Amino acid sequence: MNNGKLLTMYVDTMLMHSTTHLFLVVDRLRGRLSHNNIVQLLDVFDDKAHVYLVMELVTGGELFDRIVQKGSYTEKDASYLIKQVLQAVQYMHGKGVVHRDLKPENLLYYSPDVDSKIMISDFGLSKTEESGIMATACGTPGYVAPEVLAQQPYGKEVDCWSIGVISYILLCGYPPFYDENDSVLFQQILKASYEFDSPYWDDISDSAKDFISHLMEKEPKRRFTCEQALSHPWISGNTALEKDIHASVSEQMRKNFAKTKWKVRASVFKLL
Repeated sequence: MNNGKLLTMYVDTMLMHSTTHLFLVVDRLRGRLSHNNIVQLLDVFDDKAHVYLVMELVTGGELFDRIVQKGSYTEKDASYLIKQVLQAVQYMHGKGVVHRDLKPENLLYYSPDVDSKIMISDFGLSKTEESGIMATACGTPGYVAPEVLAQQPYGKEVDCWSIGVISYILLCGYPPFYDENDSVLFQQILKASYEFDSPYWDDISDSAKDFISHLMEKEPKRRFTCEQALSHPWISGNTALEKDIHASVSEQMRKNFAKTKWKVRASVFKLL
């Protein structure tokens, strides 16, 4: 239901593993996160069949859809997008919140305007540090950090890994890890086994590759924090190239992220 600048969504309780968990998430996050690049979760109420989430309305559409529709697209554009995400996640981490499911589908444009800001949404898997040690293997295949798959205790670093994966995709149009078999996919991630393949990365700056490598670092303690990533010259300096890479990136996005192919596989998982 669209009412002014609010959006009310409902979740079928029959499809939920834990209504109680959802209420706990909402209770912890409501009023805690107020940032220019985070969709505001304002209220929640329920009846016997549904849980209703009242959120800030965003109307600009999904990240990849906008990139494909653009007439031109450069590293500089990608750098600006990731800078906004980093600033929002830095703020989130400062509040003790770990998102745990950062992915392109959860990055939405605030409005259809050409210069619209990007917004982080969907905190259904998020957790606050005060709620205890995080060790549950959850997230979305392809974006989850190695330590999550290894079922080791983890922290904010998992969000930084996911931002690295998103940055990789923004510059070539395909994911760094992929296999039809999830077991093979998870082994790739556990080994942090990825490449900057030719010819797709030939025109991408060394600075961009260095930035991604520091975020997609297998060892969490050596992985860039949001603060470190924001200080990297690809974000804060002028090393992001302005060459138009739209044709190559959009073609790969169409191939690799068609709704009928990718989104069906990219469902949230939880290992028991």
